[in-house]
Amino acid sequence: AGRKKDIMNRHVLITGASRGIGAAIALAFARQGDHVGINYRFDREGARKVCDEAQGIGVQASIYQADVGNAEQVEEMFSAFIEEFKTIDVLVNNAGGGLKIPEGGFEKMPLSYWNEMIALNLNGAAYCSSFAVKNMKENGIKGAIINISSVHSVITYVKRKTFPYCAAKAGLNMLTKTMGVDVIRLGIRVNAIAPGFISTSATTRYNKEELDAFLRKIPAGRLGNTQDITPLVLFLADPEKSGFIVGQTFVVDGGQSIDGTIDYMLLEEQNGKE
Repeated sequence: AGRKKDIMNRHVLITGASRGIGAAIALAFARQGDHVGINYRFDREGARKVCDEAQGIGVQASIYQADVGNAEQVEEMFSAFIEEFKTIDVLVNNAGGGLKIPEGGFEKMPLSYWNEMIALNLNGAAYCSSFAVKNMKENGIKGAIINISSVHSVITYVKRKTFPYCAAKAGLNMLTKTMGVDVIRLGIRVNAIAPGFISTSATTRYNKEELDAFLRKIPAGRLGNTQDITPLVLFLADPEKSGFIVGQTFVVDGGQSIDGTIDYMLLEEQNGKE
């Protein structure tokens, strides 16, 4: 039902795909005929829903529980994925976040918080990529790895004390470069996308005042949505369209990172008064 004729039939694993950007990416691949593995950490119900929707489109889909920051769990997830799909063509390292932020400045930050954030936002991508590259090499697959970074890999986010999150995502950009130039010899392309503020179910935790404050820093004058991200993921996964793009990080943020200190709405009001 509703299946495209030009089915691509690739095997794609998306981490952190039970909701938000990850879920949108999984369904975007499914709509073009790719089979999808949906990783989740806590939200089994959300992952199941995405899986059902993908199967409804007419592709093979399965869910895999794993904390990507735990190397043993990642290994188990890959074993299960490979057992089912035999090979992997595309890996999207989307799992990440920095939601439970402790009070106080850097000097009050628990080291356990630092370790958790680095594990989730940086180590996870390295662990998953390691297994993906091994399988691609063994099977002669010229695959693609796409890392989902953040605008906060290039601008700070100190207000919410996300020091390790920013550091981890900056590390992810450099991992994209270093891994990218290393594995291109195998025909495997690694690139990254650094989204700005993307409105998803997870952003409902912000009140109107907070959302307005975010909005004022975005020259495009609106918040992003998952549709701003998914076409670029599909483009970077397509060797015919992006075969010469290696180790790059694409910032998709409505212009926020160009000068994240400017309050654009205030600027507009002042310009209007002149």
